[in-house]
Formats: sequence, C-alpha cells, structure tokens
Amino acid sequence: MPDRAPQPVDRLLPTEEARDLISLVRDIGQREIAPKAAEEEDAGRFPREVFSLLSESGLLGLPYDSEYGGGDQPYEVYLQVLEELAAARLTVGLGVSVHTLSCHALATFGSKEQQVEHLPAMLGGGLLGAYCLSEPASGSDAASLRTKAVRDGDGWVITGTKAWITHGGVADFYTVMARTGEEGPRGITAFLVPGNAEGLSAAAPEKKMGMKGSPTAQVHFDGVRVGDDRRIGEEGQGFTIALSALDSGRLGIAACAIGVAQAALDEAVTYATERRQFGKPIADFQGLRFMLADMATQIEAGRALYLTAARLKDAGRPFAKQAAMAKLHCTDTAMKVTTDAVQILGGYGYTADFPAERFMREAKVLQIVEGTNQIQRMVIARHVAGPETR
Repeated sequence: MPDRAPQPVDRLLPTEEARDLISLVRDIGQREIAPKAAEEEDAGRFPREVFSLLSESGLLGLPYDSEYGGGDQPYEVYLQVLEELAAARLTVGLGVSVHTLSCHALATFGSKEQQVEHLPAMLGGGLLGAYCLSEPASGSDAASLRTKAVRDGDGWVITGTKAWITHGGVADFYTVMARTGEEGPRGITAFLVPGNAEGLSAAAPEKKMGMKGSPTAQVHFDGVRVGDDRRIGEEGQGFTIALSALDSGRLGIAACAIGVAQAALDEAVTYATERRQFGKPIADFQGLRFMLADMATQIEAGRALYLTAARLKDAGRPFAKQAAMAKLHCTDTAMKVTTDAVQILGGYGYTADFPAERFMREAKVLQIVEGTNQIQRMVIARHVAGPETR
C-alpha cells in the first residue's frame, strides 16, 4: 500500500524568515508539546514550561514591534504559527492567542512611557498575560460589566469579579476592563494590573469538558490598588480598546480552530489508511473518501478566510467583518471535522486511547470563546444589512 500519511501543511509564506519560523514551531510542537498533550490534558496540567520555552524562542510577541521585544511579524504569519501550535495542543495555541490579546491594549493604546516600561517583559521576558472583560453576569453583553475602578488620590481602586478568564490564577499580568463612569460602553476604562497585586485572587479553575490543562477561572479584585500610570488610554476608552482587541483575537481563535481541525483530519487519514476491513484499507471506501475530501476542503476554506482577514489587517484596512466570518466559519468547521474524525475512527474514536475525542471536546469551546458564533452572526449581519431597526 502506498504511503498516504498526512504531510505538513503547504503554506504560502511571505519571507524566508517566516518559513524558518514555521519550521521552528513545527519542531517545538512535535518535540516538546504534542508528545505530552494527551497525558497532561487528562491530568489537567498547565504546561508553564512550554510558555517559557516559547518566550525564550521569541514566539510570545510575534505581531508586535521589535523595539519592545516583539517579532515584527505580520498577522498572516503570526496566525499560521498559532495554527501549528494549536494542532500540537490547543491549550498552548489558545494560550499564546490569549497572551497576545492581553498585550494588545498596551501595545496599541498605551503611552510611549508605558510601552517602554512594561512591553519588553510582557513580550519576551517570560511573563504570561490574561484578558479580563467577561463577568458572571455579563458575557455577550460586555458593555454591562460591573467591576468598578474608583479614583483614590493619584491612583485607582478596583473592585469586582471577572469570569471565564483564561490563565486566571497563573497569569503575571491582567488587562482589565472596569467601570469608571456612566452605565454602558462609554463608562469603561482599561487597566494593566500585576498578577501579584494585593487583593487580587483567583477561584478554583472551572471543571471543563475539554482544554483541562488550560486554567479558566474567576478572578476577584478586592480593593486592588493601581497607579494612574497603569491606566491604558483615556478614561472611558476601555470598551473601544476591548473591541479592537477582540477583532484581532477572533482571528487567533479562527487559526486555533483550523489547527485543531487539521490535527483531527491528519488523525483520520492515518487511521483510515492503516485500518483494514473486507481486505482493504477503509480509506478505499467511497463513503469515507468523501468524508475526508469534505473535511480537507472546509479546512482549506477556513484557512483562506482567516488569512484574507489577516492580510486586510496587515494592510491597515478594516477587517472586523472578515474576522467575525473567519471566527464563525473556522470554529464551526473545527466542530464538524472533529466530529467526523471520531466517526471515521468508529469505536476507537470514542475512546481516550486516540486523540480524536479530545479534539472534538476541545473544538466545542472555540464556538463560544471571544464572542459566541451567534454573536458573530449578528456582527456579520450588521455589516451586510446595516444595524437593526429600533
């Protein structure tokens, strides 16, 4: 039987440096991440040492300015790095995406002085970030958040609870959206809060159906004091900052989703070409061949969609609609492809002896985080048909 094992994704990359970067990431993924993924996910172990390695390798600040320790890489390259990391282990790929999201506010809206003081450590100093927008009672309706920041002398006192925080309890810094003024989106301000600030604590991690190695927890702010030099942007600008970050973050989720889908397809192809029934590989049966063809086509379409959005961003053009489309399509694709991979593996796909069931459990959360897919449809519809009538 000819060798039909999956091959690395054939990527169209803009530079030789980008090709070397992808090769480095694949090597780290195959050597340091994937071999431990199943065991550590089952144990709920967070791989902090992997993030330290990624930081040392210059992979935690890829889309940011090299003046502050970033990698000066366009988003189309950064997202393909995320895809490779997520294919090795979603906890790592999504963790890098969240860290990048956490740096966005300071890197984009911070003052020069703030960037000089904080960004080098955030981008390449081994630190890990978390992004705090959602709360127990405000998820999709983020503008209704209740966490407050009250002026106190030359600083602020933050009180409230954030929910569903990736890296909650293990992060070294938190980008926090808090209410400083009126109700609604115009009363929200962004702050950079150290992870060891007095009064900051995290609840026990949520018990999740997937991504058990990535801590997701409520984060409590009990009179946390920060100086005004920790305020990012202007008072009342926080919601604008948050939405700007989420447009980029949705592309990170889209890339991670395609990484998980690609890993599931690779597993299905390997199994289907090795598993024999009725005297031949099951990959020779038309029903399965068509499933594999559909899976591969949807993955390629998703990859093209997120890269189109990334290239618009890199060109300085509006990309919010395409980011929402990419997040919607890629995460729906991941759910469909991983479910089909379980089906192709049959009974083995339903066991923890093979990674297909883990991929399926992990894919589900991608349809929820950083704006549910129902919210993405609302965003897309507003671009296509205009805002809803009141």
